[in-house]
Amino acid sequence: MSRPADPRVAALRRFAVAITVLNVLGHTYLGFEQSWLHPLTALAVTYSFELLLELLEARGAGRRPRFAGGPVALVDFLLPAHITGLAVAMLLYPNERLAPMAFAAGVAIASKYLLRVPVGRRSRHVYNPSNLGITATLVCFPWVGIAQPYMFTENLFGAGDWILPAVIVGSGTFLNQRFTRRLPLIGAWLGGFFAQALLRSLVTGAPLQATLAPMTGVAFVLFTFYMVTDPGTTPFGRRGQVAFGAATAAAYGALVALHVVFGLFFALTAVCTVRGAYLALRAASEQRLPKRALLSPPVPARSEP
Repeated sequence: MSRPADPRVAALRRFAVAITVLNVLGHTYLGFEQSWLHPLTALAVTYSFELLLELLEARGAGRRPRFAGGPVALVDFLLPAHITGLAVAMLLYPNERLAPMAFAAGVAIASKYLLRVPVGRRSRHVYNPSNLGITATLVCFPWVGIAQPYMFTENLFGAGDWILPAVIVGSGTFLNQRFTRRLPLIGAWLGGFFAQALLRSLVTGAPLQATLAPMTGVAFVLFTFYMVTDPGTTPFGRRGQVAFGAATAAAYGALVALHVVFGLFFALTAVCTVRGAYLALRAASEQRLPKRALLSPPVPARSEP
């Protein structure tokens, strides 16, 4: 496969390889408790939905589909769908049923095409696809849960319990520093998470070790480096990234205080919703400005003395 000129494609290729390796190791050695049919079902849905919706959008816009142009173009086009499908299958646990997994994968991809806001001359989706698919499934199927945190290291002992998280942190840091440029967001998210854990400990009297305990899990590490940092649905500027990461941590703390489970996923969805509403209102305001300029009377030129 040729070396891409677009850094986004390079990042997607590396993310896709990393999550594929993790899933293969998880199902063969680490202790993933979902069946092989779950990731295969999720991938079948994400691939088919991505191709179908892109074809329909391309026909409506009178342009060439982005997956046309040969095998490399097709593979690169399907990279986001590949990452989304494996993320959904890895983090959800619907027992032996496949329908909730297919539902999550379908919602994730459909959101990219249906839930968009104008940004400049283009439109962009505002929700992290896999996170929204997981959130929608948890709401619509109350008996579906999140994959057990222990399954990521169930068969690891001794140094292995530290090596796997270290590898994920190291590779995630490299990818987010080199390609997505989202380290400020990660720093704000981690700092905000610690702050809300400390605040809840002081207010409720809960041990600080307990409020910080989620940070020790592999699932939290994956969320930190591979989900909350989605470059397509997070701000690009440093200040925007810091605000986004801190807001997600604050939303998580509020949800936990309200005894809402699965707070990580609901917090990210809530912050993306607020950001999407802000972008939509800003775009509407920018569209009204030219109309006001046309309707306002011209200012008479001042005569020279």
